[in-house]
Order: sequence, then structure tokens, then C-alpha cells
Amino acid sequence: MSDVLDAVVDLLAGNPEVLFITGAGMSADSGLPTYRGIGGLYEDASVAEGMPIEVALSGPMFRRRPDVTWKYIKQIEAACRGAGPNDGHRALAALERHLDRVWVLTQNVDGLHDAAGSQNVIPIHGDVHNLHCTRCTWEERVEDYAGLADLPTCPSCEAIVRPRVVLFEEMLPSAGIDALGRELAAGFDLVVIIGTTAVFPYIAGPVFQAARAGLPTVEINPGRSEVTHYVQHRVEQGAAEALTAILRSLGIGL
Repeated sequence: MSDVLDAVVDLLAGNPEVLFITGAGMSADSGLPTYRGIGGLYEDASVAEGMPIEVALSGPMFRRRPDVTWKYIKQIEAACRGAGPNDGHRALAALERHLDRVWVLTQNVDGLHDAAGSQNVIPIHGDVHNLHCTRCTWEERVEDYAGLADLPTCPSCEAIVRPRVVLFEEMLPSAGIDALGRELAAGFDLVVIIGTTAVFPYIAGPVFQAARAGLPTVEINPGRSEVTHYVQHRVEQGAAEALTAILRSLGIGL
């Protein structure tokens, strides 16, 4: 094992209170594609309607043309359908069971941290499996979108239904913001960011805050990100590979 992994193992062996921050790279070993880049669903500059995918999947587009937004939400769900948690997700759940305090802040909407057994999860962008009506109080959790109409409507009032996720240009949910603020106020001894470019300030912020306070920070990512130059320890590996190696060294099973 590399010196940097040894250093991370030493940090975790001290039973720190840890915030893990995860992005799309966390779910890569589950076979989930990214939106952009090599192997991404949308490598071209625009989708069929001649707009960037970020526009198609935006709040304003959903209000104007919900059929367009639903088209691409369903494409993404279909590409991810049947995926389960990988060893990286299971490793974080195992660390939660063995350390006194572990929280996961995730950008992912796939629900795989919960499926792996993590209890302390802040899904800041929501969960694609949770549907709700845009007019009344109807809501339902679904395993997948098989059988949904092209433009799903509420069985109670026939208004348009949508997943409980944050689209581009929408506000973050107050419950997620409140939970994150509460846990950051309680403090962490270690912040570990995994598989994200960290372009959003609420994702990079906890890393910057920890670094300014002189607390140890770790990045697990084969690529570079907005926080690469600020972390104390950088592991240039995929999430599952790095986390399972760390668990083996700690003598913790999945």
C-alpha cells in the first residue's frame, strides 16, 4: 500500500469524527455513467433538442416543457436501472458502524449509500426514486421508471409528477441545507472527498473550512478537482479500490 494510503489509514485508526463527501465517481464501479466525458451519456455539445443537457434538466425547462425534462430524466434512470451499491458504498457503511460518528454528504441521486446500509446520509440533490405531485400531497417511492408514462401524472389530481431531485437552476432543499449546517456546526476531525470535481461551493466548502482550521483532509479521485490543491492527502485511485484497501488495513470487513 502507498504511503498516502498508510497516512489515511492512520487517520481513521484514531476513531475520528468523519465527513465523507461523494460524487459521481463513487457510483462508477456500480456501472453508473456520468452525464459528460468519456463514456458519459451526453458526450456531444447538445441533446436532440439542440440544447445542453444542463438546460434540458433545468427547473425552468421543466416548467416550460416538462416532457423534455422527463425524456432525459428517464434516459438517465434507464442507464442506471438495476445498479446496486459497490464495495466503496459498503466500505463507507462499514466505517459508519465502526467509528463513533460518520456522515456522508452526497451529490448522487441514486440512493446507493442508503442501499449499502449507511444511516447518516445527506442526499443534497435528492433521490430519483422518490416521486411527488407538483400540485397535491401525493408521493410514492418507486424502484424504477418501467411502466411510467412519457409524462407521468398524479393518480389523485392528474397534475404532472416529478422526481424529488434538484434540477439545474433550482434551490437546494432546506432539509438538506439544515442537516449539513447542523453537522458542520458539530464539527469533524477529518473530511474525505471522493469522486467529485467539487464545482459546487457547498461541496467544496467543507474541505476549505477544514483546511483553514488545520484539520486533515483527503481526496480520493483518479482525476483532479477544485479542491486538489487544498487537500493534505490525495489518493489517485477509484473509490472502491481505495476504500476497500483502507478497510483491509484497518481489519474491517465489508
